[in-house]
Amino acid sequence: MKIVNRLFGVFFLLFFCGPAFGQIRMQGGQDLTLDYTNPQKYEIGGITVSGTKFLDPATLISITGLKIGDQIQVPGEDLSKAINKLWAQGILGNIEVSASKVEGRYIFLDFYLTERPRLSKFTFTGVKKGHADELREKINLIRGKVVTDAVISNTKNIVRKYFLEKGYMNASVNITQQTDSLLPNSVVLNIDIDKKGKVKIEEITFSGNNAIAESKLQKQMKNTKERKFYKIFTSSKFLKTGFEDDKRAIIEYYNGQGYRDAQIVSDSVVKVSEDRIHVYLTVDEGRKYYFRNITWTGNYLYDDKYLAGILGIKKGSVYSKETLDKRLSYNPSGLDITSLYMDDGYLFFGIDPVEVLVENDSIDIEMRISEGAQARIKEVTVAGNTKTSDHVVLRELRTVPGQKFSRADLIRSRNEIANLGYFDPEQIGMNPIPNPQDGTVDIKYTVVEKPSDQFTLSGGWGGLQGFVGTAGFVFNNFSLRKAGKFKHWTPVPAGDGQRVSLNVQANGYRYQSYSLSFTEPWLGGRKPNSLSVSLSHTVSRQLSYAVSQKTANDPLIKINGLSVGLGRRLTWPDDFFVLSHSLAYYQYKLNNYQITPGFSDGTSNSISLTNTLSRNSFDSPIYTKRGSSISLSVNLTPPYSLFNENRKSEFEWIEFHKWMFDASWFTNLAGNLVLNTRAHFGFLGSYNNKIGIGPFERFKLGGNGMGVGTLLVGTEYVGLRGYEDAAVTPTQAGGVAFDKFVMELRYPITLNPSATVFVLGFAEAGNNFANYRDYNPYKLYRSVGVGARIFMAAFGLLGFDYGYGLDSYPVTPGSSGSPAGGRFHFMIGQQIR
Repeated sequence: MKIVNRLFGVFFLLFFCGPAFGQIRMQGGQDLTLDYTNPQKYEIGGITVSGTKFLDPATLISITGLKIGDQIQVPGEDLSKAINKLWAQGILGNIEVSASKVEGRYIFLDFYLTERPRLSKFTFTGVKKGHADELREKINLIRGKVVTDAVISNTKNIVRKYFLEKGYMNASVNITQQTDSLLPNSVVLNIDIDKKGKVKIEEITFSGNNAIAESKLQKQMKNTKERKFYKIFTSSKFLKTGFEDDKRAIIEYYNGQGYRDAQIVSDSVVKVSEDRIHVYLTVDEGRKYYFRNITWTGNYLYDDKYLAGILGIKKGSVYSKETLDKRLSYNPSGLDITSLYMDDGYLFFGIDPVEVLVENDSIDIEMRISEGAQARIKEVTVAGNTKTSDHVVLRELRTVPGQKFSRADLIRSRNEIANLGYFDPEQIGMNPIPNPQDGTVDIKYTVVEKPSDQFTLSGGWGGLQGFVGTAGFVFNNFSLRKAGKFKHWTPVPAGDGQRVSLNVQANGYRYQSYSLSFTEPWLGGRKPNSLSVSLSHTVSRQLSYAVSQKTANDPLIKINGLSVGLGRRLTWPDDFFVLSHSLAYYQYKLNNYQITPGFSDGTSNSISLTNTLSRNSFDSPIYTKRGSSISLSVNLTPPYSLFNENRKSEFEWIEFHKWMFDASWFTNLAGNLVLNTRAHFGFLGSYNNKIGIGPFERFKLGGNGMGVGTLLVGTEYVGLRGYEDAAVTPTQAGGVAFDKFVMELRYPITLNPSATVFVLGFAEAGNNFANYRDYNPYKLYRSVGVGARIFMAAFGLLGFDYGYGLDSYPVTPGSSGSPAGGRFHFMIGQQIR
């Protein structure tokens, strides 16, 4: 008997055929008459699988659920269920069941199966390589996977969705199979894509909006924009997901204007041409509501009047749930109710604003407060710091075990971790874990390490010096404690937060400069008292001829420097303040090297003490969004001329007093858009008017402020974009006073810690003065421009600016001048001024 059993065929025979008789030929050729109205019972005497090449027969038999000795009916549901189970695997293209023989009450079954082909590879046609690469990551096609109808359909849907999200609403996908001649039972899928053109939004039309103008509603739609000729930088493609986000934004805007019942009752997208659509939205604004009576319950620590003052919502104000939530939970511009309690330890505090009465256009709110008990910090842990030692992170935290919990301290601790520069600031986690049983809280910080060491290899032109090459490295997370064990040199011992830097700058025989510094931010390990030591050595020659014609009498200056600094964090006025002191010694040895008339040979010595009071509250050192930095420093040498006016040389011991002030403010305007405003001042003076101010420590203004390849280190270089390097300088030696003001608008392209990139637009102005009689803070040389900053962990901060100087700087004996016009600037490292 031969029985051809497809699932649907069996059901058809069983349920739709009336009483009938038939003959079915068995594999042996014997005819067997079956009565479909009277199924016969058989016992399975054997089961075989034929037709397969790669699938395991035993596994397939087990899938059918049939086994030798089972009683089945023929015809009957047993074989139908077995076929159904095989189909469900999705790996077979055809299933036939036949009886190889029948012996009395025993039946021997054979499942003849056709395997579906497997995928050997797939290709894309009709799209560029970039699209193809992105699609490969999205579609789940793996070599060796069985190619089913579901696989083909799912692949088409993913490809269509991908191009739909990019604005190609008419994209078509055709997938064809081609037998792979190199691999048995394998096919190659060719995914042919016709993107067609992008579909643009011709017009967006609102109806039902009587209170709010259509133009204001369209401004809330950040992802869905009309196509207009003047919107050069605005995309007008239609994205379904973006459209849904924009509809929610419209409702949120309505809610913020007091329309709490507003809703979009319908929307439609109408195709007006092959590449244009028209978007229609119908809104139901509802009634505009206002706050009326706000009452408080459950508050024992603070009275109603005080809480109402913190909330800052008056009777008659437009009802806005967004405003209410900000005043209760997080107010970026001031104190909120939750911060008021949580900063005083009330971690278990809760507040639930309930609309107790809605009458006409007025809403009464009852603030139901649960103050709870004050929580103290029990345990503080940090996780994710695979390189940095725990104590380096824990010592920076403001959340200390035993203290009252404070949300402000939690946020401050997060900023301090970010300012270390060792971790990705976007992935710093803070997780307070309350313990209601004993009224304590555990705090778990999570961090993600990022590269912090930097290597510098660069070159540049340094005026008369020609090409100057620079090489160096900075280890920002060094560990002197681990240096004694070879196993920690990977490649250098790290993890204790110390800083070591070495820099070499050279121009062959003309110029060489070497510097080495070490900083320990926590001297002794218990208090934030820093120690820094630096050494430097510079050799510079003035050559009138080619380097190959150097002589022993070439003008030469050698500069040796040593400085030691101590700093400590203050607790008053607050713990953002730092007071530091630095004692420095510089020796200048001149041989036929004129730096000022009458002084070209001999040795000059400089011993100075720098005292700096600074305050820094930046939330991140790389891309700062909010915070400020203020610094006032005074650099003093002993007043030698007041003790001995009959010195052999006024340059033997250099004397001066130097005052510097720098201030910078960051304001988060919206999202990641940041405004940075800065002001810088510098003043140089002498103790003795008869001697005047010497040539050392003067100011030179203009360009990027880096002073690459300069001949004299005793000079303060200040950038002023849009002008030539050091061009705004009144004398060859430099100025004695300068001021500079900057406004920068910054926006990030990417905040990836391995490569942070942001663009900026700037306007700045400054001037440099030869004496105090000429000092005029209102006489400034202005410039505007644009630029970009790229921070790479291995190389530090790189800057590119194009500045346009708006004012011509007059030609002076000490400078070639700087006419108005545009100039490109390149800089390495974070520029302070």
